Amino acid sequence: MALLTQKYRGSIRFWLLVMLIPGVVTLLIVDGRSDYQALNIVTQEVYDSALLEPAKVLENSVEFNSDGTLRIDPPFYAQVMLESRAGNRKYFRVEEVVSGTSSLAGSSAQHLEGKVLLGMQGLPRPPTLADNEGMPVFYNAMYRNDEVRMVALWRDLYYEGVHRQVIVLVGESIDLRLRTQQHAWREGLFRDGRMLILAALLVWFSVQLALRPLSELRREIRARDVDNLLPLDENHVPREVVPLVKAINHHIDLYRQVLDKQARFLADASHQLRTPLAIMRTQAQYARREPDIVRMRETLVAIIRQLGQTSRLTEQLLSLAHASRNDIAPQAQVDLNTLAREVVLLYLPLAREKHQDLGWADSSEGDNDVQAHRPWVLGSDAEIHESIANLVHNAINHSGNGSTITVSAGVTDDRAWVSVRDNGVGLDPSLRESVFIRFDRGGTARKGSRGSGSGLGLAIALAYAERNRGTIVLKDGDPSLHGGVGLCAVLQMPRSSAPA
Repeated sequence: MALLTQKYRGSIRFWLLVMLIPGVVTLLIVDGRSDYQALNIVTQEVYDSALLEPAKVLENSVEFNSDGTLRIDPPFYAQVMLESRAGNRKYFRVEEVVSGTSSLAGSSAQHLEGKVLLGMQGLPRPPTLADNEGMPVFYNAMYRNDEVRMVALWRDLYYEGVHRQVIVLVGESIDLRLRTQQHAWREGLFRDGRMLILAALLVWFSVQLALRPLSELRREIRARDVDNLLPLDENHVPREVVPLVKAINHHIDLYRQVLDKQARFLADASHQLRTPLAIMRTQAQYARREPDIVRMRETLVAIIRQLGQTSRLTEQLLSLAHASRNDIAPQAQVDLNTLAREVVLLYLPLAREKHQDLGWADSSEGDNDVQAHRPWVLGSDAEIHESIANLVHNAINHSGNGSTITVSAGVTDDRAWVSVRDNGVGLDPSLRESVFIRFDRGGTARKGSRGSGSGLGLAIALAYAERNRGTIVLKDGDPSLHGGVGLCAVLQMPRSSAPA
């Protein structure tokens, strides 16, 4: 049973049939039972009416003699109605009550004394008689080992001051009516069985017809080529299936976007790697042909420098690929203040090589409740560290020699932030959105910085920030020594409560 349930657990057809067919069967059973009960009532009423007719005739056949005694003169058709036939044995009796009761209305018939005027001895009386004269009382009884259906009537007779009371009893065996009911019941069962089979076939056919669009949709999807990412047609499916088709189309669109991103990434990466590799190959060929040791060493130094830049580019490409994934970053409580200080210490040697003043500004200095205002966020510490590191590296690479770079962290309302400010050459506000595009270095506005970046730093920083529900905003930095203002890059993330 468990294996069967597991096999059909995901089958819509199975569960529709399981829910519909038992319901139809139950309805047919209830309907058949109701029909059977109604049939019994109708059969009982028909046979009771046929039983009452000779009783009424016998009741009206009782008359007075001239001496005040009673006589019965039943007509011929009453005798015919009382004749027994095969399977329908008739019993009757007319008796005069001699116990001297003033009225038979509602009296107990078992204790009355009577004299048989016509009919058979020993016919069972009803428990009580009717409340009104001529009103029938139907009941079941046993007579000579035969189960019979009986009807009883009573009547008051008056003649020249003489009062007489008679009881008329007529009965018949129930064999014929039982056979009639059983025959009708068998006919009903046969009819209901046919209806059950027809209903099951209709349910099966309806389910098959209703699920045909899903089967056609499955065949269409399975028949598609691997590279066919066109959306599915929503106009040829039932309305109930349209949300499913829309969800599939949405997934196809997302998958197409992922493939487009991968294709663009591979194209950009191959383009960016092709140039330094060609330069190094040319330099190596030149060094091999150069007889002068000094020039050969200069060429080798250039090759090493180019290898360093290419290594940095490769690392950035790998970081960008990691940051562009669609999975969810691991969640943990992260202190932006601590991460930013670690990044500053990490990049101090590189800043000193370029004679830059890289420093840390503690925004919480002088705050009485330092712990309550620390910039706690929820995210991946490694990825947030990488995002801040790319912002600092970008500032070192593009602010120019001798510039000042200030890193700080803090909170504003429900946001936590890390700011990297410099007083370098800055960036025109119209170009601040484009620098987040891969391999875009800000055009001619930043060429004066003489930076050696590949245009991936801010793209990587933004990708890691977005993976952790954050963003990066570029603003005006500190006043530049050469006029204008530098650049300020701010990493903003939703603030989280401090860990317990």
